[in-house]
Amino acid sequence: MAKHYSGAPEADWEDAFAAPMAATVSGALGGLRLDQALARTFPQYSRNRLQAWLKAGHILVDGARAEASRAVTGGERIDIAPPTMPDAAMPRAQRMPLRIVYEDRDLIVIDKPAGLVVHPGAGVPDRTLLNALLAHAPELALVPRAGIVHRLDKDTSGLLVVARNVAAQAHLAAQLAARTVRRVYFALVHGDPPAQGTIDAPIGRDTRARTRMAVTRRGKEARTRYRVLERFGSAALVECRLETGRTHQIRVHFQHIRHPLVGDPVYRRGTRHGLALGRQALHAAELELVHPRSGKTLSWRAPLPRDMAGLLRELRRGG
Repeated sequence: MAKHYSGAPEADWEDAFAAPMAATVSGALGGLRLDQALARTFPQYSRNRLQAWLKAGHILVDGARAEASRAVTGGERIDIAPPTMPDAAMPRAQRMPLRIVYEDRDLIVIDKPAGLVVHPGAGVPDRTLLNALLAHAPELALVPRAGIVHRLDKDTSGLLVVARNVAAQAHLAAQLAARTVRRVYFALVHGDPPAQGTIDAPIGRDTRARTRMAVTRRGKEARTRYRVLERFGSAALVECRLETGRTHQIRVHFQHIRHPLVGDPVYRRGTRHGLALGRQALHAAELELVHPRSGKTLSWRAPLPRDMAGLLRELRRGG
């Protein structure tokens, strides 16, 4: 029976953009497990996706199937032939307005509005950023994940970069893995936090609610540096710099230190002191990275969206 896209999990749409490819394992990776070497050789794919393909026989090492635990020596030829998917499984191109702040033959930088989902998923089969990107740049149908290398939550606004080709995507994925991409966020949080600090607390899936994340000893390393920009008594505007990129990282970290984000429907239900926004008060304000072709460092800034700017004006007036 053909598998249709509507409501399909993330693994399905990731497969939809996967193309056959081959590479040679670098000698510098000698001694690593095969699954670790694959993750470094093909950073545009998630480690879970590569492991699943390896187990299913879609990845061959020197022409033969291999176990994930096998050690590589360097020089092995890796061939990936991802599972093919029916046309019905491909997300469709949909013309939608995009706030493009930069574009060339390798990159597209988007100022994403709050309310826009980045990619299709359960309950959101279309009208996402991914659908809009396919209409704007049809060549993205040939790039894994349609060029998306990092995400923003539906109700987080701000800057997001998209790769227009596989080479650019691999370069950006490597920068993200090396933590050299600079990402600065503005958040409005409840209460009166310390002037600055680093929140160093591992984040993993909340065992009590699978749609939430939480600080947990079993989680992955997560660090957020912040400094307070303005204080309003009942709330504070903070600048956050991510050293890692975990799901909901800023939202979870500030809940952990008892200063949850204003308007956050998941990590701080309801409002205090009359503050309301209708979404979490979080904006990806600055992005800096090395261009994958020119090698130059590029940076962009996105102004606060109208709703956050309006709430800040109210707070400054003592509202």
